[in-house]
Amino acid sequence: MLYRRLFMLHAQPLRLTTQVAKMQLRCAGSTAMESAEPDYPTLTDIEDPGMNGGYVNPPRMKRQFRDPHADWWDKQERRNFGEPIHEDNDILGMFSPHEYTHVKPKTAFFQIGLFISAVFSLAGVVKIYYPDKPSVSKMYEGGLQRELGGPDAIGARALED
Repeated sequence: MLYRRLFMLHAQPLRLTTQVAKMQLRCAGSTAMESAEPDYPTLTDIEDPGMNGGYVNPPRMKRQFRDPHADWWDKQERRNFGEPIHEDNDILGMFSPHEYTHVKPKTAFFQIGLFISAVFSLAGVVKIYYPDKPSVSKMYEGGLQRELGGPDAIGARALED
């Protein structure tokens, strides 16, 4: 008996919500809903060349180049409240990779070439001054064929070689 009472207590809210949902469906078809949003603007290609519905598209500028000490509403993203964002905000925001502006490309290529030439010149100097092998390999009669395992084994250097 207790089980049925508990089950009935849990079942009643479910029945109530299904009845409310049916009533909402009946009423939804009878009344026309009016949108609270304004109509979508119809702009010509001259008025809206980017075809973004009249949204103000600010200039393309990475946030890393904005003044970090200015009085921003959002100090981490360096933007103010209500400021329109660029459509490429994911690329221009503070969490995108930073642009490396410390060295000009011409100087960077020169430095890379200088490093490569230094490595090759060091390898050449080492090759010139590195001593050769001080001894000659010892030769054995028959290449130690019997000692190393027979005719199918890989032998040492023979006198004929």
